Amino acid sequence: MDVVSTAGVPAKDRFAFWSEATSSTWVPYDLRCRPQWESRFQARVGISEFGPVQATLMTATPHSVHRTPKRIRQADPEVFKLACVVSGGSVMEQGGRRADLGVGDLVLYDTSRPYQAECPPDLPANRLLLLRFPRSLLPFPDRDLRRLSAVRLQGELGIGALSSQFLLQLARHMDELSPADAARLSNLTLDVLTAALAGALDAQKAVPPHTRQRALMAQIHAFVGENLGDPHLTPGAIAAAHHISLRHLQKLFHEDGHTITGWIRERRLERCRRDLAEPLLAAHPISMIAARWGFTSPAHFSRAFRSAYGLSPREFRRQCMARHAG
Repeated sequence: MDVVSTAGVPAKDRFAFWSEATSSTWVPYDLRCRPQWESRFQARVGISEFGPVQATLMTATPHSVHRTPKRIRQADPEVFKLACVVSGGSVMEQGGRRADLGVGDLVLYDTSRPYQAECPPDLPANRLLLLRFPRSLLPFPDRDLRRLSAVRLQGELGIGALSSQFLLQLARHMDELSPADAARLSNLTLDVLTAALAGALDAQKAVPPHTRQRALMAQIHAFVGENLGDPHLTPGAIAAAHHISLRHLQKLFHEDGHTITGWIRERRLERCRRDLAEPLLAAHPISMIAARWGFTSPAHFSRAFRSAYGLSPREFRRQCMARHAG
């Protein structure tokens, strides 16, 4: 992941540096900042390439972005952007519409038309995940996509919620992704993006079946990851959350060579294994770590852990602490 940051820039030069750096990295636009914020402005972006989709995780103090007709004439790469609010909030205006966004909300906008985006001044910092992609990647007419520009896609309802969970998970782990991870996520990110917009346009029939299926699996994986510590995370609850039958859910995982219950158990064991190897958690009882990731029975957890890794949780932790001390 490539990083651009104001961290090493003198405070008086940070906003000017940021204006220049971001306009040359993406598209030309005007940045504005209130005087009381400009003197303490800070920002950081991490940029990853997911095939044809560029993902940017931006953290910044309050300012606003203005894509004007003059700036569009300077350069127009003909791309759309989808923003997901990771923390804080944002305001987007385009085509006479305004979207006030909270955590998890999504919004689409067209860089070929004037727009204005603002990190609200009443919040000390905001974090956004921005997906940048060519128009040609999506199976929808431009006129339909433009109907969605600056329309809030709610992060807690319907397909917006399922897509939002995937994107929030992506944002939380972008720093950890290797180039190979990014390559594997390329199609998934585009599939989820396509599914989210199809849901908002009520145009699911325009999406190829294999795209819908991959997007659904990505959303299910993100949902499970978000709720892994819930002992009531059952196959039935997962199916209901995604508006599919239990049989359909089981079929999806069978085609991937798994069972849904086995896949959840593997993810929970992986999280427990990671926590047991963490020196900062050495004082936490093993039963507490197991319960944190959805194992309600210590005896069942111990048997499952030994079966997966060939050691009891206690033996595994002891080995990890010994290696750390050495």
